Formats: sequence, C-alpha cells, structure tokens
Amino acid sequence: MSWSTREVADLAGTTVNAVRHYHQIGLLEQPDRLSNGYKKYQVRHLVRILQIRRLRELGVPLDQIEKVGVGGDTSVEALQTIEADLTTTIEQLERARAEIRSILQGSAAADLPAGFENVGARLTTGERSLMLIYSQLYDDEAMADVRDMVAAEVDDASVAFDALTPDADERTRQQLAEDYAIPMVRDLTKYAWLTDPGAHQSKGPHVTRETLMESVAALFNPAQLDVLGRASLLAMERLAAGRAAAAHTNHDDGEEPA
Repeated sequence: MSWSTREVADLAGTTVNAVRHYHQIGLLEQPDRLSNGYKKYQVRHLVRILQIRRLRELGVPLDQIEKVGVGGDTSVEALQTIEADLTTTIEQLERARAEIRSILQGSAAADLPAGFENVGARLTTGERSLMLIYSQLYDDEAMADVRDMVAAEVDDASVAFDALTPDADERTRQQLAEDYAIPMVRDLTKYAWLTDPGAHQSKGPHVTRETLMESVAALFNPAQLDVLGRASLLAMERLAAGRAAAAHTNHDDGEEPA
C-alpha cells in the first residue's frame, strides 16, 4: 500500500505544501517514486508526518523537532526549554487579555503603555503618543517613574498646553513655560536619572536622542515646542540656583559642599 503526496497529506490532516516543506528542511525523508515519477509514500512517512504534527501541536518549533525526537537528555533539555518559552508566552497572553478586558470595560486605553491606565486622563494628545515611544526607549523602572511624574502633574497646565495654538502670543507662552517649569524642577530633583538617563535606556544613546528629537518635533506644534524649550531652561536655571544656595548655606554652616 502506498499513497501520493496529496493522499498522505489528507490522511495526516495537513497540506501538500506542508509535506513538501518537511522534505525541504530535512524532517521527512524522500519516498521512492513510481515508474511515472509520482512519489510513493509508505506507512513510515505517514507516521513521521503525524509525529511532526503532534509536536507542532505541543508548540515545538520545526527547528527543534529533531532534538525532541532523538530521546534521552537532549530531548529532555529541548522540551524543558520549549516549556519555559510556552510559559512566557502564556504569561504575555494573560497580560494582554487582562489589558484588553480593561479597555473593553473603559478603564484603560489602547494608546497607552501598560500601567498608565490611571493617569491617561492627565495626558495631552501628544503626550499619550510620547508615552508609547518612551516605553520603547526606557526600561520598566524609568517608565514607573514617568508614570509617577504624570500622576503628580497639574491638570490645568496640561489642558492649556494641549490647547496651545501655533500663533499663541508671547505672554501666553511665557506664562505656560513658568507653569511647566515648576513640575520639571520637582522631577529633576526627585529623579536624578533624568539628567543622566543612560542606565535606563533600552536603546543606544544616539538612537534614543534622535528618536526623541524627531518624535517631539512631530507631535507638538511650534508654540508648544517653544514652551517646552523655555520651561526646560527655566527648570535648569532654578535647579542650579537651588543647588548653589544649598552649597552656600552649607559653607556658611561650616560644612563641606555636597
């Protein structure tokens, strides 16, 4: 008894293309051919295809099937690795399922990183996009700090910033910069890594810097960029002044400057 490629594929519950692929990657030996050139699959081929399908159902990648099939320590080690990978995948899917459930219930948003559900309302349109970009550039510890910074922001300033038009007048820009500088100073003081973020970057410094520059330029209008620039300068000036004052006080008290 023998079968053609299509017949053995049908028996095994797979496709002709799958059988041909198994041949190409060396998982399935080539069968003998009839005088007319058609392949002649035997029981051993059917069994092998069924073994491959079974292992695929268990989540074994095609490139690991040979290791799993040999038995002994190599097989056990390969299966342990696959089990660990499956556990990780299941955990990721469970987290995704929980987040989707939160989104459907209205307590989370799809356009924010995980963990930002409770602070989304405080973010402007551009900031929501920026949070997603941050999540690709900084590690989990840094993103937790960013979330805390957002939670402590003044809502009125964020709303005014989001509504700022490109032709906003000088007075409006300066006032908003003053408002924005206050939380900037607080954050720079509380989160020292902001002035030297290298240890928290998941990408290289050049990629991070270029990506942030391009993103900020694309997400905010000229007036908003002007306000951010002014606020940053004010924050750095106030931070430097505060440190100088503290150093002067320490010196007057006879202490070594920090």
